[in-house]
Amino acid sequence: MIVPLGRNVSGPAGSTESPRRMTQIDQGIAFSQPDEHRADTEPPAPNALLEDLVTLTKPGIVKMVTFTSVVGFGLGAATRQWELVTFIMAMVIGGIGTALSAAGANALNQAVEHRRDALMHRTNTRPIPAKRVSLKIGMWAGIVLSVLGVGVLWVGANWVAAAVSLATIVSYIVIYTPLKPVTPLATIIGAVPGALPPLIGWTVASDAPMHGLFELGGWSLFLLVFVWQVPHFLAIAWKYREDYARGGHAVLPVFDTSGVKTARHALIWTFTLVPVTLLPMQWAPGLLGVLYGSLALLAGGFMVFHAVRFAMRRDDASARGLFIASVIHLPIVLVGMVADILLHVLI
Repeated sequence: MIVPLGRNVSGPAGSTESPRRMTQIDQGIAFSQPDEHRADTEPPAPNALLEDLVTLTKPGIVKMVTFTSVVGFGLGAATRQWELVTFIMAMVIGGIGTALSAAGANALNQAVEHRRDALMHRTNTRPIPAKRVSLKIGMWAGIVLSVLGVGVLWVGANWVAAAVSLATIVSYIVIYTPLKPVTPLATIIGAVPGALPPLIGWTVASDAPMHGLFELGGWSLFLLVFVWQVPHFLAIAWKYREDYARGGHAVLPVFDTSGVKTARHALIWTFTLVPVTLLPMQWAPGLLGVLYGSLALLAGGFMVFHAVRFAMRRDDASARGLFIASVIHLPIVLVGMVADILLHVLI
């Protein structure tokens, strides 16, 4: 899934404030955390358990993943004639199936990684390491959500979309997650499942799903999200390199203490992102034009500026700047794509 990350919420040193209402940031996504001591003294209230189960799915990431899938659906659907009701139903089914699959994968990831999460300041307040949700419940929540997501796509859309969703979940949990403490290349490998959701939407929209799986338009969206994830994650990994080392994650900044390699890779991938962002104009001709191209170049230029700044300074502030630029970049590009598609369809 869109490569999943978070932050320490323990509060300032000596603070007596309960973390009950303090905020944890997870890739720019805020949510409240319950008191970590409550689970040791009394059973969690039903609403608190529900809140923790929602937190387990990383809802902010689920929203972004679902949006990339819906954009993939929109780009693919624009090449066909639709009845309005059929169009809405297909879009909703694709979005629900993707959201459930992403939620399940995220829950499974947190269950599998709960020991490493417990070692890191930025993740030790997550529901399982903080013992607010048991490992068994976390695993079952992930399995049930994943099965529901794939099932919704299989029954409501087509088997190809369901297969892409299943491949996303399996590659994320079975391949990417075990490799995180082994090699820095896990960052690249993890970008694959993070970039597959647009293909789910694309194949949901296709009237010949197997053929649609190999159409360049869908893969242009895959490449866009794939390349975007690398500088996005490297910026976070640099800022939290000590925490990643504490948790045993083999991210590049853990070994690259000077930051030279990290910054160089972030810069190369960011420069690569600019032409890749324009590929949908070439590979889905007639659907995107000046509006999308202009927004893509502006967003890309903004991200390049911060990547260059990070390469020159290699400090936490410039890494945070690149992270924020990446968080701004993807929604602008995707919203610009949707807006341009609507212009071409309606005018």
